[in-house]
Amino acid sequence: MFDAKKFVQEALAEVKKQVGSETAIIALSGGVDSSAAAVLAHRALGKRLIAVFVDHGLMRKDEEKEIVEVFKNKLGMNLVVVNARERFLKALKGVTEPEKKRKIIGELFIRIFEEVAKKENAKFLVQGTIAPDWIESMGGIKSHHNVAGLPSGMILRLVEPLRDLYKDEVRKVARELGLPESVSERMPFPGPGLAVRVLGELTPEKITIVKEANAIVEEEIKKAGLKPWQALAALLEGKSVGVKGDIREYGYTIAVRAVESVDAMTATAMPLPWQVLKKIQKRITREVPGVTRVLYDITDKPPATIEFE
Repeated sequence: MFDAKKFVQEALAEVKKQVGSETAIIALSGGVDSSAAAVLAHRALGKRLIAVFVDHGLMRKDEEKEIVEVFKNKLGMNLVVVNARERFLKALKGVTEPEKKRKIIGELFIRIFEEVAKKENAKFLVQGTIAPDWIESMGGIKSHHNVAGLPSGMILRLVEPLRDLYKDEVRKVARELGLPESVSERMPFPGPGLAVRVLGELTPEKITIVKEANAIVEEEIKKAGLKPWQALAALLEGKSVGVKGDIREYGYTIAVRAVESVDAMTATAMPLPWQVLKKIQKRITREVPGVTRVLYDITDKPPATIEFE
């Protein structure tokens, strides 16, 4: 049986041993994996750890504010926020293939971390990589940005204290480290962010649509007291005809997905109550401009992955 307390003690010692007297940066996204890795590294290294949040514009709604509040204001970390929204949009312009998206995002992340590391004279990069990330990457299922998306010739040495853990074990570690429930129990969110929830090419309009729709899904799931492993909204390619008021509208389609899982290696589509689905549908079509249709995905993993791309 997994012993979170023992793991934390051993991981702290290992991080200290790996980094020694050098400075490290931590790739912080606000998810439970990177957050647990950040707190571990912070305890091990103190002021020699710089937490770097890359604001690529593809995170949850208001994620940037929450990152600053939790990690800088509450936990007292040395936090650097890099506004890279334009860089990511430019790099992803015209890209439609999911694997290419992931690899572009992974490489751009590393280049930004290297820029910060150079300024801070840091030699190590701490990542919240967990077992499913490298298992799926090596198995060719999908390229996780923090594994297969890593470019060759990196100047930073990797430190991955959670590499052999699964998500349920990471949550236990996060609780052991005293992270707030809003972090330790939050639903998984993809490393490449909303880029893999917009099928096809990314545009500012599509990012705004899926960000708002995703926020509605999470809000209504929480209000209903439901606890899926993961719930999300994805923006499908193409448009369909709809009617708003008495006017014909040619709009986008949002797919809603909720799954139950233990470790994300397999997942079962969750049967959300009809009244919850109807409320999600009504809110999305009323509150999110440009959306005329909402669908519910009932596919398990396998054959589907949890994310759409």
